[in-house]
Amino acid sequence: MLIKLFSHSQKSKKQVIALALPGLVWIGGNAMAMNVNVDSATKDMPGKVESTKISVPLKTPVINQISDVVYEQVPMRGYPNVAMKMDILQPKSEKKLPAIVYVTGGGFINANKDNGIQLRMHLAEAGYVVASIQYRVAPTARFPEPLEDVKSSIRYLKAHADQFGIDPERVGIIGGSAGGYLSAMAATTSGTTTFDKGDNLQTGSDVKAAVDLYGLSDLTRIGDDYSDVVKKSHQSAGATEALWVNGSAVFGGKDGGILANPEGAKKANPITYISQTSAPMLLMHGTNDTIVSPSQTDLLFQALQKHNIPSKRYLVEGAAHGGIYWNQEEVLQIITDFFDSYLKG
Repeated sequence: MLIKLFSHSQKSKKQVIALALPGLVWIGGNAMAMNVNVDSATKDMPGKVESTKISVPLKTPVINQISDVVYEQVPMRGYPNVAMKMDILQPKSEKKLPAIVYVTGGGFINANKDNGIQLRMHLAEAGYVVASIQYRVAPTARFPEPLEDVKSSIRYLKAHADQFGIDPERVGIIGGSAGGYLSAMAATTSGTTTFDKGDNLQTGSDVKAAVDLYGLSDLTRIGDDYSDVVKKSHQSAGATEALWVNGSAVFGGKDGGILANPEGAKKANPITYISQTSAPMLLMHGTNDTIVSPSQTDLLFQALQKHNIPSKRYLVEGAAHGGIYWNQEEVLQIITDFFDSYLKG
Protein backbone atom coordinates (compact mmCIF):
# COMPACT_ATOMS: atom_id res chain seq x y z
CA MET A 1 0.00 0.00 0.00
CA LEU A 2 1.44 3.37 -1.02
CA ILE A 3 0.53 6.32 1.20
CA LYS A 4 1.24 9.95 0.41
CA LEU A 5 1.73 12.15 3.46
CA PHE A 6 1.88 15.94 3.27
CA SER A 7 3.29 18.34 5.90
CA HIS A 8 2.84 22.08 5.65
CA SER A 9 5.09 24.91 6.80
CA GLN A 10 4.86 28.65 6.32
CA LYS A 11 7.34 28.63 3.41
CA SER A 12 6.83 25.32 1.62
CA LYS A 13 4.85 22.14 1.23
CA LYS A 14 6.92 19.03 1.83
CA GLN A 15 5.84 15.70 0.35
CA VAL A 16 6.86 12.54 2.17
CA ILE A 17 6.28 9.08 0.75
CA ALA A 18 5.57 6.27 3.19
CA LEU A 19 5.42 2.60 2.22
CA ALA A 20 3.87 0.19 4.72
CA LEU A 21 5.43 -3.27 4.79
CA PRO A 22 5.11 -6.05 7.37
CA GLY A 23 7.03 -4.80 10.40
CA LEU A 24 8.48 -1.78 8.58
CA VAL A 25 7.49 1.71 7.52
CA TRP A 26 9.45 3.45 4.77
CA ILE A 27 9.48 7.22 5.15
CA GLY A 28 11.50 9.43 2.85
CA GLY A 29 13.60 6.45 1.74
CA ASN A 30 14.45 5.33 5.29
CA ALA A 31 13.19 2.13 6.89
CA MET A 32 11.76 2.41 10.37
CA ALA A 33 10.88 -0.61 12.50
CA MET A 34 7.22 -0.80 13.46
CA ASN A 35 6.00 -2.75 16.48
CA VAL A 36 2.42 -3.98 16.64
CA ASN A 37 0.88 -3.85 20.10
CA VAL A 38 -1.81 -6.39 19.38
CA ASP A 39 -5.20 -5.57 20.88
CA SER A 40 -3.73 -2.75 22.99
CA ALA A 41 -6.91 -0.75 22.54
CA THR A 42 -9.05 -3.50 24.06
CA LYS A 43 -6.76 -5.12 26.64
CA ASP A 44 -8.40 -3.35 29.61
CA MET A 45 -11.94 -3.81 28.36
CA PRO A 46 -14.23 -5.12 31.15
CA GLY A 47 -15.18 -8.74 30.57
CA LYS A 48 -12.74 -9.08 27.67
CA VAL A 49 -12.81 -12.56 26.12
CA GLU A 50 -9.41 -13.70 24.90
CA SER A 51 -8.99 -14.75 21.27
CA THR A 52 -7.36 -17.97 20.19
CA LYS A 53 -3.91 -17.50 18.70
CA ILE A 54 -2.69 -19.86 16.00
CA SER A 55 0.64 -20.24 14.24
CA VAL A 56 0.39 -20.92 10.51
CA PRO A 57 3.36 -22.50 8.68
CA LEU A 58 3.94 -20.93 5.26
CA LYS A 59 3.66 -23.79 2.76
CA THR A 60 1.40 -22.55 -0.05
CA PRO A 61 2.61 -19.70 -2.26
CA VAL A 62 0.51 -16.81 -3.50
CA ILE A 63 -0.85 -17.69 -6.95
CA ASN A 64 -1.56 -15.02 -9.57
CA GLN A 65 -3.52 -15.67 -12.76
CA ILE A 66 -2.61 -14.02 -16.05
CA SER A 67 -5.53 -14.50 -18.42
CA ASP A 68 -5.84 -14.63 -22.19
CA VAL A 69 -2.17 -14.40 -23.10
CA VAL A 70 -1.90 -14.67 -26.89
CA TYR A 71 0.81 -17.19 -27.71
CA GLU A 72 0.30 -17.33 -31.49
CA GLN A 73 -1.93 -16.17 -34.34
CA VAL A 74 -2.98 -18.79 -36.88
CA PRO A 75 -5.25 -19.10 -39.91
CA MET A 76 -8.62 -20.66 -39.06
CA ARG A 77 -12.13 -20.71 -40.55
CA GLY A 78 -11.16 -18.36 -43.35
CA TYR A 79 -9.53 -15.81 -41.04
CA PRO A 80 -5.79 -15.25 -41.53
CA ASN A 81 -4.90 -14.39 -37.91
CA VAL A 82 -6.92 -16.00 -35.13
CA ALA A 83 -5.44 -15.58 -31.66
CA MET A 84 -4.68 -18.73 -29.68
CA LYS A 85 -4.61 -17.93 -25.97
CA MET A 86 -3.39 -19.35 -22.69
CA ASP A 87 -4.18 -18.70 -19.03
CA ILE A 88 -1.14 -18.73 -16.75
CA LEU A 89 -1.09 -19.57 -13.04
CA GLN A 90 2.06 -17.98 -11.63
CA PRO A 91 3.23 -18.72 -8.08
CA LYS A 92 4.95 -15.78 -6.44
CA SER A 93 8.64 -16.61 -6.18
CA GLU A 94 12.02 -14.91 -6.02
CA LYS A 95 13.55 -17.59 -8.23
CA LYS A 96 12.64 -18.99 -11.63
CA LEU A 97 10.27 -21.93 -11.50
CA PRO A 98 9.65 -24.96 -13.71
CA ALA A 99 6.65 -24.70 -16.03
CA ILE A 100 3.93 -27.13 -17.09
CA VAL A 101 1.69 -26.77 -20.13
CA TYR A 102 -1.84 -28.06 -19.52
CA VAL A 103 -3.65 -29.32 -22.63
CA THR A 104 -7.37 -29.79 -22.13
CA GLY A 105 -9.40 -32.54 -23.72
CA GLY A 106 -12.57 -32.12 -25.73
CA GLY A 107 -13.03 -35.03 -28.09
CA PHE A 108 -10.91 -33.34 -30.79
CA ILE A 109 -13.74 -30.83 -31.34
CA ASN A 110 -13.42 -28.53 -28.32
CA ALA A 111 -10.51 -27.00 -26.39
CA ASN A 112 -11.75 -24.98 -23.41
CA LYS A 113 -8.72 -23.68 -21.50
CA ASP A 114 -10.89 -23.11 -18.39
CA ASN A 115 -10.92 -26.85 -17.69
CA GLY A 116 -8.78 -28.71 -15.16
CA ILE A 117 -8.67 -25.95 -12.55
CA GLN A 118 -8.17 -28.30 -9.57
CA LEU A 119 -5.25 -30.07 -11.20
CA ARG A 120 -3.73 -26.80 -12.37
CA MET A 121 -4.04 -25.19 -8.95
CA HIS A 122 -2.52 -28.25 -7.29
CA LEU A 123 0.51 -28.01 -9.56
CA ALA A 124 0.78 -24.24 -9.11
CA GLU A 125 0.68 -24.61 -5.32
CA ALA A 126 3.47 -27.19 -5.68
CA GLY A 127 5.66 -24.51 -7.27
CA TYR A 128 4.97 -24.75 -11.00
CA VAL A 129 4.03 -22.04 -13.46
CA VAL A 130 1.05 -23.65 -15.21
CA ALA A 131 -0.19 -22.53 -18.63
CA SER A 132 -3.56 -23.83 -19.84
CA ILE A 133 -3.88 -23.48 -23.60
CA GLN A 134 -6.53 -23.46 -26.27
CA TYR A 135 -5.74 -24.99 -29.64
CA ARG A 136 -7.36 -25.55 -33.02
CA VAL A 137 -9.89 -28.39 -33.27
CA ALA A 138 -11.77 -30.48 -35.83
CA PRO A 139 -13.53 -30.24 -38.17
CA THR A 140 -12.07 -26.93 -39.40
CA ALA A 141 -8.58 -27.96 -38.34
CA ARG A 142 -6.93 -31.34 -38.60
CA PHE A 143 -3.72 -33.05 -37.59
CA PRO A 144 -0.99 -31.84 -37.29
CA GLU A 145 -2.28 -28.27 -36.77
CA PRO A 146 -3.35 -28.79 -33.14
CA LEU A 147 0.03 -30.34 -32.33
CA GLU A 148 1.72 -27.37 -33.98
CA ASP A 149 -0.28 -25.16 -31.59
CA VAL A 150 0.86 -27.16 -28.57
CA LYS A 151 4.49 -26.89 -29.60
CA SER A 152 4.07 -23.20 -30.31
CA SER A 153 2.80 -22.68 -26.76
CA ILE A 154 5.88 -24.43 -25.37
CA ARG A 155 8.20 -22.27 -27.45
CA TYR A 156 6.32 -19.13 -26.41
CA LEU A 157 6.78 -19.87 -22.71
CA LYS A 158 10.48 -20.55 -23.21
CA ALA A 159 10.95 -17.40 -25.28
CA HIS A 160 9.18 -15.35 -22.56
CA ALA A 161 10.72 -17.16 -19.63
CA ASP A 162 11.98 -13.99 -17.94
CA GLN A 163 8.56 -12.36 -18.20
CA PHE A 164 6.78 -15.21 -16.46
CA GLY A 165 9.53 -16.30 -14.07
CA ILE A 166 10.16 -19.61 -15.81
CA ASP A 167 13.27 -21.76 -16.06
CA PRO A 168 13.15 -22.63 -19.79
CA GLU A 169 15.21 -25.77 -19.22
CA ARG A 170 12.50 -27.26 -16.99
CA VAL A 171 9.25 -27.52 -18.92
CA GLY A 172 6.73 -30.36 -18.75
CA ILE A 173 3.33 -31.07 -20.26
CA ILE A 174 0.10 -32.73 -19.10
CA GLY A 175 -3.33 -33.34 -20.58
CA GLY A 176 -6.39 -35.54 -20.44
CA SER A 177 -8.17 -37.41 -23.26
CA ALA A 178 -7.38 -35.53 -26.50
CA GLY A 179 -5.09 -33.37 -24.36
CA GLY A 180 -3.37 -36.50 -23.06
CA TYR A 181 -2.88 -37.63 -26.63
CA LEU A 182 -1.38 -34.26 -27.61
CA SER A 183 0.86 -34.36 -24.53
CA ALA A 184 2.03 -37.80 -25.62
CA MET A 185 2.70 -36.48 -29.12
CA ALA A 186 4.74 -33.62 -27.68
CA ALA A 187 6.66 -36.10 -25.53
CA THR A 188 7.49 -38.67 -28.18
CA THR A 189 8.53 -35.98 -30.68
CA SER A 190 10.61 -34.13 -28.08
CA GLY A 191 14.11 -33.57 -29.36
CA THR A 192 12.93 -33.13 -32.95
CA THR A 193 11.63 -30.17 -34.97
CA THR A 194 9.16 -32.22 -37.03
CA PHE A 195 6.08 -30.27 -35.96
CA ASP A 196 7.64 -26.92 -35.09
CA LYS A 197 5.98 -24.20 -37.10
CA GLY A 198 5.30 -20.51 -36.49
CA ASP A 199 6.97 -18.07 -34.12
CA ASN A 200 9.86 -18.38 -31.64
CA LEU A 201 11.58 -21.07 -33.68
CA GLN A 202 14.89 -20.05 -32.12
CA THR A 203 13.75 -21.96 -29.02
CA GLY A 204 12.95 -25.65 -28.99
CA SER A 205 9.67 -27.31 -28.09
CA ASP A 206 11.32 -30.10 -26.08
CA VAL A 207 9.75 -31.16 -22.79
CA LYS A 208 11.50 -32.85 -19.89
CA ALA A 209 8.47 -34.87 -18.70
CA ALA A 210 4.91 -35.60 -19.83
CA VAL A 211 1.72 -36.93 -18.25
CA ASP A 212 -0.94 -38.62 -20.38
CA LEU A 213 -4.29 -39.02 -18.60
CA TYR A 214 -6.65 -41.45 -20.39
CA GLY A 215 -5.36 -40.32 -23.78
CA LEU A 216 -5.39 -41.95 -27.19
CA SER A 217 -2.55 -43.46 -29.19
CA ASP A 218 -3.57 -45.68 -32.13
CA LEU A 219 -6.57 -43.84 -33.55
CA THR A 220 -7.65 -46.92 -35.52
CA ARG A 221 -8.24 -48.87 -32.27
CA ILE A 222 -10.00 -46.48 -29.89
CA GLY A 223 -12.92 -48.88 -29.36
CA ASP A 224 -10.87 -52.07 -28.93
CA ASP A 225 -12.01 -52.72 -25.35
CA TYR A 226 -15.71 -52.35 -26.17
CA SER A 227 -18.47 -54.15 -28.05
CA ASP A 228 -18.52 -54.70 -31.81
CA VAL A 229 -21.21 -52.04 -32.10
CA VAL A 230 -18.93 -49.45 -30.52
CA LYS A 231 -15.97 -50.58 -32.59
CA LYS A 232 -18.01 -50.13 -35.75
CA SER A 233 -19.11 -46.63 -34.72
CA HIS A 234 -15.46 -45.61 -34.53
CA GLN A 235 -15.06 -46.58 -38.19
CA SER A 236 -17.64 -43.98 -39.20
CA ALA A 237 -16.67 -40.91 -41.23
CA GLY A 238 -18.41 -38.90 -38.52
CA ALA A 239 -16.19 -40.23 -35.72
CA THR A 240 -14.10 -37.40 -34.34
CA GLU A 241 -10.83 -39.28 -34.85
CA ALA A 242 -11.69 -39.45 -38.57
CA LEU A 243 -12.32 -35.70 -38.63
CA TRP A 244 -9.07 -35.18 -36.71
CA VAL A 245 -6.98 -37.03 -39.29
CA ASN A 246 -9.00 -36.64 -42.49
CA GLY A 247 -10.67 -33.31 -41.90
CA SER A 248 -14.16 -32.61 -43.17
CA ALA A 249 -14.92 -33.16 -46.84
CA VAL A 250 -16.86 -29.88 -46.64
CA PHE A 251 -13.63 -28.07 -45.76
CA GLY A 252 -11.46 -29.85 -48.30
CA GLY A 253 -10.64 -32.91 -46.23
CA LYS A 254 -10.61 -36.58 -47.14
CA ASP A 255 -13.94 -38.41 -47.03
CA GLY A 256 -14.29 -41.69 -45.15
CA GLY A 257 -13.56 -43.12 -41.72
CA ILE A 258 -10.24 -43.46 -39.94
CA LEU A 259 -9.54 -46.81 -41.65
CA ALA A 260 -9.78 -45.12 -45.06
CA ASN A 261 -6.53 -43.28 -44.31
CA PRO A 262 -4.11 -45.70 -42.62
CA GLU A 263 -1.09 -43.59 -43.51
CA GLY A 264 -2.67 -40.53 -41.97
CA ALA A 265 -3.56 -42.49 -38.83
CA LYS A 266 0.02 -43.71 -38.53
CA LYS A 267 1.37 -40.16 -38.80
CA ALA A 268 -1.02 -39.12 -36.02
CA ASN A 269 0.09 -41.92 -33.67
CA PRO A 270 2.57 -40.93 -30.93
CA ILE A 271 4.03 -44.44 -31.01
CA THR A 272 5.34 -43.72 -34.52
CA TYR A 273 7.75 -41.08 -33.18
CA ILE A 274 9.28 -42.80 -30.16
CA SER A 275 13.05 -42.34 -30.15
CA GLN A 276 15.88 -41.98 -27.68
CA THR A 277 15.07 -38.27 -27.37
CA SER A 278 11.45 -38.92 -26.31
CA ALA A 279 10.56 -37.52 -22.89
CA PRO A 280 9.82 -39.65 -19.80
CA MET A 281 6.11 -40.29 -19.43
CA LEU A 282 3.52 -41.05 -16.77
CA LEU A 283 0.34 -42.65 -18.10
CA MET A 284 -2.91 -43.12 -16.16
CA HIS A 285 -6.25 -44.62 -17.17
CA GLY A 286 -9.51 -45.46 -15.41
CA THR A 287 -10.87 -49.00 -15.36
CA ASN A 288 -14.41 -47.67 -16.01
CA ASP A 289 -13.51 -45.53 -19.01
CA THR A 290 -16.26 -46.07 -21.62
CA ILE A 291 -15.03 -43.35 -24.02
CA VAL A 292 -11.40 -44.23 -24.73
CA SER A 293 -10.35 -47.87 -24.36
CA PRO A 294 -7.87 -48.27 -21.48
CA SER A 295 -5.71 -50.31 -23.85
CA GLN A 296 -4.93 -47.06 -25.69
CA THR A 297 -2.52 -45.92 -22.98
CA ASP A 298 -1.23 -49.46 -22.58
CA LEU A 299 -0.30 -49.66 -26.27
CA LEU A 300 1.78 -46.53 -25.81
CA PHE A 301 3.21 -47.69 -22.49
CA GLN A 302 4.37 -51.02 -23.93
CA ALA A 303 6.01 -49.25 -26.87
CA LEU A 304 7.81 -46.82 -24.51
CA GLN A 305 9.04 -49.72 -22.42
CA LYS A 306 10.28 -51.54 -25.51
CA HIS A 307 12.36 -48.48 -26.42
CA ASN A 308 13.63 -48.08 -22.83
CA ILE A 309 11.96 -44.68 -22.38
CA PRO A 310 11.43 -44.04 -18.64
CA SER A 311 7.70 -44.53 -18.14
CA LYS A 312 5.10 -45.78 -15.70
CA ARG A 313 1.40 -46.56 -16.07
CA TYR A 314 -1.33 -46.61 -13.43
CA LEU A 315 -4.84 -48.04 -13.69
CA VAL A 316 -7.22 -46.12 -11.42
CA GLU A 317 -9.90 -48.52 -10.20
CA GLY A 318 -13.43 -47.28 -10.78
CA ALA A 319 -12.37 -44.10 -12.58
CA ALA A 320 -14.27 -43.04 -15.69
CA HIS A 321 -13.19 -40.78 -18.54
CA GLY A 322 -12.60 -37.68 -16.47
CA GLY A 323 -14.68 -36.98 -13.39
CA ILE A 324 -14.20 -36.95 -9.64
CA TYR A 325 -11.53 -39.65 -9.32
CA TRP A 326 -9.04 -37.47 -11.18
CA ASN A 327 -9.29 -34.66 -8.62
CA GLN A 328 -8.47 -36.83 -5.60
CA GLU A 329 -5.32 -36.16 -3.60
CA GLU A 330 -3.83 -39.59 -4.28
CA VAL A 331 -3.99 -39.07 -8.06
CA LEU A 332 -2.86 -35.45 -7.92
CA GLN A 333 0.09 -36.37 -5.73
CA ILE A 334 1.25 -39.14 -8.09
CA ILE A 335 1.25 -36.58 -10.89
CA THR A 336 3.08 -33.97 -8.82
CA ASP A 337 5.67 -36.44 -7.60
CA PHE A 338 6.37 -37.50 -11.18
CA PHE A 339 6.96 -33.93 -12.31
CA ASP A 340 9.06 -33.23 -9.22
CA SER A 341 11.37 -36.12 -10.07
CA TYR A 342 12.14 -34.72 -13.54
CA LEU A 343 11.66 -30.97 -13.21
CA LYS A 344 12.95 -30.39 -9.69
CA GLY A 345 15.34 -33.27 -9.13
